[in-house]
Amino acid sequence: MPSATLQSPYKNRLLASMPAAAIQKLAPHLLPVDLPREMALFETGQPIEFVYFIEQGVCSVVATMKDGTTVEVGLIGREGFVGIPAMLGTISAPFRSFMQIPGNGFRVRTKVLLEQCDASVALRFCLLRCVHGALMQTAQTAACNRVHNLHERLARWLLMCRDRVQSDQIVITQELLAVMLGTRRSSVAVASAMLQKAGLITHTRGRVIIHNHSGLVDAACECYQVVSDEAVRLGLLE
Repeated sequence: MPSATLQSPYKNRLLASMPAAAIQKLAPHLLPVDLPREMALFETGQPIEFVYFIEQGVCSVVATMKDGTTVEVGLIGREGFVGIPAMLGTISAPFRSFMQIPGNGFRVRTKVLLEQCDASVALRFCLLRCVHGALMQTAQTAACNRVHNLHERLARWLLMCRDRVQSDQIVITQELLAVMLGTRRSSVAVASAMLQKAGLITHTRGRVIIHNHSGLVDAACECYQVVSDEAVRLGLLE
């Protein structure tokens, strides 16, 4: 596994971990980009023209049913990149990806990134490491959504966001949490109240503050630790 440079200019963990030769060739093609809240990086069926490396903020990948019901199937922050299907030979996005927590990052044309992957085994391995982490997260989330209670899932989701924004304050509304967890806003309110009553969080209008990190880890289902441990093993999170 490539090791990060001691003083990398990148906050994105994947970019920071790339071998010097690979990042030197890629850097001229990395264009800085602001990523405001609700900005769509991809719509379902849209060609994947750019791949995004998030420096700050969190992107959600959501599946939408015919009746309009949505549920999050992926969560991406500074540990990875948005546009994984392109690395697997898919030219269009199977799901919608949008910024749920605003930030900034870099984008690179997909064609350029694929060309550089063909020329650099080290770069390709770095990206595939992230693909593995994302697939692991998606599989574990599918199991989680089937077998765990909503307050456990909410705790897991808040912890995953915290790991990516590196802050105990998460800007998020109950409406968006309901979308992420595939449930009703009223159900999110009940689950949030349970965590608040335990003294783990405060959920005010549009903001969640985590007061007891270790307690929230205990309240979360096992899925948080499974996904987190794998991301740490891969070098994607500290």
